[in-house]
Amino acid sequence: MKKNDIKSLTTDELNAKLAELKTELFNLRFSHATGNLQNNMQLHNVKKDIARVKTILRERELKAKKAEV
Repeated sequence: MKKNDIKSLTTDELNAKLAELKTELFNLRFSHATGNLQNNMQLHNVKKDIARVKTILRERELKAKKAEV
């Protein structure tokens, strides 16, 4: 998922996407622990996507606070 794709989403959509990614990460970790995970890079990619979404959410939060002041 690209940064520009994430920025085009609304805050509610980002929160939903974050929940979806966390669920996916849980399932991937479970698959990895049981030895069923074929591609270990999936874990890495999902973690990076979670970080990107959280970064955009935090940027918007700080921007809103700055606008209040």
